[in-house]
Amino acid sequence: MRLNKYISHNTKYSRREADKLIEEGEVTLNKQVLKDFAYEVEEDDHIYVKGRPVKKSKEVTVIVYNKPKGVLVTKKDDRGRATIYHKLPGKYRHFVPVGRLDYASEGLLLLTDSPEVATALMESELDRTYNLKIDKPITPEMISAMQEGLVLDDARAGAHEKSKIHSMEFAPFVHFEIRAEGKNFSKLRVTIAEGKNRELRRFFAHFEAKVLDLKRVAFGGIELNNLPTNKTRYFTRREYDDLHKFMKRRTKNAEIEAKNRANAAKQEEKKSDTSKKYSKKD
Repeated sequence: MRLNKYISHNTKYSRREADKLIEEGEVTLNKQVLKDFAYEVEEDDHIYVKGRPVKKSKEVTVIVYNKPKGVLVTKKDDRGRATIYHKLPGKYRHFVPVGRLDYASEGLLLLTDSPEVATALMESELDRTYNLKIDKPITPEMISAMQEGLVLDDARAGAHEKSKIHSMEFAPFVHFEIRAEGKNFSKLRVTIAEGKNRELRRFFAHFEAKVLDLKRVAFGGIELNNLPTNKTRYFTRREYDDLHKFMKRRTKNAEIEAKNRANAAKQEEKKSDTSKKYSKKD
């Protein structure tokens, strides 16, 4: 982990404050002043800030944030637009967002001080639930695609203009419910198990329907409920318990997969050795 990130993750200091401390010579590595901002902290390194040891934090903090529309989920924008870090209190500057909600979308966004947890949740197939409004009535073709899935060689409609993702495969929706419908609009609640780039906007754009409103209301059993826009809350004890169970299952599954791969490799090696043996006899 990069030095400033390591300090901000394991102390009260923000990443910007960590940069200043490094610059001022307040950070030492094994009793030697360390001014290399790009230094990658190793497992057996002893980092000190102002003479005090930095102890690696084992506790994970996760917050739920109700992201407003018109705010980017990024550290900074080259066009000067507002980001979530302009809106969030400074103590969350080093938190990592779990996935993205685009500029025009709103709702539940998880952030954590653990990059490992953020990656695990992003890569998971946990349910994501959204309320959305499109500018057309629901068609039988839309319903069929939501039930059966959809593969598009050209999924650029509905994407960001700079997106390099052209094709996309959409899994069947976990659940969908048509909540209201008029001549020029439809309101739905949909649940999907993926978090691909602008997935829902691309999906409905294929049917020439524009998403007018998109709000995430739940992620993996974590619900937005009545949390006001631009406000945060910490995970509840039950949510932390569920997270710990999820991470344990993920670790166990990874170990099983690694073991299976190793066994498969051994079997292939045995087959190869046997093949060579009979080849020599021939």
